[in-house]
Amino acid sequence: MTGAGEAGELDDVQSSVPRQPPSGQEALRPDDDARLSAELAAVVAGARRRAVRDGDRQTDTAHLLHTLLESDPEVRAVFDGPRIARLLGYLVQRSIGYGLRWQGAVEDSGALPVVTEAGGLSPAAAAALEHACERAARRGDDLARGMDLLAGIVADPRARGVEVLTGAAIDARELAARLDNDAKECPGEYATDGGPVR
Repeated sequence: MTGAGEAGELDDVQSSVPRQPPSGQEALRPDDDARLSAELAAVVAGARRRAVRDGDRQTDTAHLLHTLLESDPEVRAVFDGPRIARLLGYLVQRSIGYGLRWQGAVEDSGALPVVTEAGGLSPAAAAALEHACERAARRGDDLARGMDLLAGIVADPRARGVEVLTGAAIDARELAARLDNDAKECPGEYATDGGPVR
């Protein structure tokens, strides 16, 4: 039987050992990341709720794109009226249509270890958020924003968000190049003179 003194010593030892998250786990919970703006953290949280509601195992780039389009006017302004309507139409039908084939598979960008824990971010979604944070840092901003996440989503040609864009007749490569060019031309702010994607 362990005495009270020994139990206290054991507690002290355990509390002094830092707890390490499982491999890849930190990248799967970036809505707590101090590098995200409050608005972008809300987008990630909303995408998680959407994934749970849809019965999907993980939050993927299509969930992030859907929530981003609904909540960020700057991101919506990138697309013209008919395309945004078509995009949202595709995304709304996810749980009853094309998205059903994704439910049994992990969206893997190849950039991060595949973690199959239900409720986490897919590796591609985690990579898109990391890309967003890096893009913000390059322009000298401490916080990643919606346009940064859009750039992160379209940077991976295998992302489900890119598949959705392609289905709505939007060239994701052209959009990625434009966002990259805007970031280079206006490092301290987003370019707004390019007009919507046609």
